[in-house]
Amino acid sequence: MKIASRLDHIEPFYVMECAKAAHEIAASALCDPARGGRPMIYLNIGEPDFGAAPLVREAAQRAIRDGRTQYTQATGLPALRERIAQWYENHFGVRVPARRIVVTAGASAALQLACAVLFEAGDDVLMPDPCYPCNRHFVAAADARAVLLPTDAHTRFQLDAQAVAAAWSARTRGVLLATPSNPTGTSIDPDGLARIVEVTRAHGAACVVDEIYLGLSYEDRYGHTVLSVAAPDDGVVSVNSFSKYFGMTGWRLGWLVLPEALVAPVERLAQNLYICPSAVAQHAALACFDDESIAEFERRRAEFRRRRDFVVAALQRLQMPTPVAPDGAFYAYADCSQHSASSWDFVFDLMRRAQVALTPGRDFGRCAPDRYLRLSYASSMADLEEAMQRLQRSL
Repeated sequence: MKIASRLDHIEPFYVMECAKAAHEIAASALCDPARGGRPMIYLNIGEPDFGAAPLVREAAQRAIRDGRTQYTQATGLPALRERIAQWYENHFGVRVPARRIVVTAGASAALQLACAVLFEAGDDVLMPDPCYPCNRHFVAAADARAVLLPTDAHTRFQLDAQAVAAAWSARTRGVLLATPSNPTGTSIDPDGLARIVEVTRAHGAACVVDEIYLGLSYEDRYGHTVLSVAAPDDGVVSVNSFSKYFGMTGWRLGWLVLPEALVAPVERLAQNLYICPSAVAQHAALACFDDESIAEFERRRAEFRRRRDFVVAALQRLQMPTPVAPDGAFYAYADCSQHSASSWDFVFDLMRRAQVALTPGRDFGRCAPDRYLRLSYASSMADLEEAMQRLQRSL
């Protein structure tokens, strides 16, 4: 049986490959307390340990009890689109008409829809290196080509307008950014975002911005949405999710904010690709915007900041510095070159010796992947403290 050639451009998701190895080690004698082992500590996956907020879980139970499980509109519940629009105004001072918001089956579906409606064979899409691997694979799945532009600590591991303009070619159809970023936890400041939007607008191209960690910023300078610096007709597409700030990882619910001209084409694709997002998840997500839930999410954000401060300082002591302190999300992108020439080998060695699971840089691009590893501080402070003690003893 012939496999479609687009798969040639889609690499394995190494985060998950490493996770499988971690689970195999966790099932071995190294992690069996009865044989003197200790449990694996997972700092490799970006999943908040808090879970969905209480009001969200209660709303899901009510929806199931009341039988509100039927298909919704492909664009999502009107009430949910309205509440998302109100959240932008309340928290970011940005007015977004609900008609420009499309609720999706997770941010992954949002990115798939955006890439499918904007890009095609022969198109190039500029992206930073390092970046979240699935984002470039969504581009490949649309038969377009992700063009990775090297970044470093001097640019906060982000693209700027100068780099975008210099790399632009006749084949370029847009950029795909992420702020705050996975794996680095760094953001693009509003002025920098505005200049990138100017470049893409001048070329009549798209500026797709992955904002799934919006809300999880720890510095006022960076806690802004691209929608605050873009006009409705600037060709900007914002991708967001209920998984990170709102803690609904397994519920698979996200959304897009689109230029009005893209709403109908995206709706047509969504109708055919997955009909609609989960009805139960949508009814539950309405409770995310209640005052009690927002207060809980802000408490969690403060806790993530506390974990960030602890992890960055601990990694520095372990001679694994983060060249740019994360200002958002819940990742530290650490330089492990003082310990190993291969972050891949180093991470597997630490799983066996310290029973701590981390993610090597191989997943995130081609720019110095052997030098860096990613640590997720979405786990509890108790796990983080124990992990740093184990690493210290091991190293």
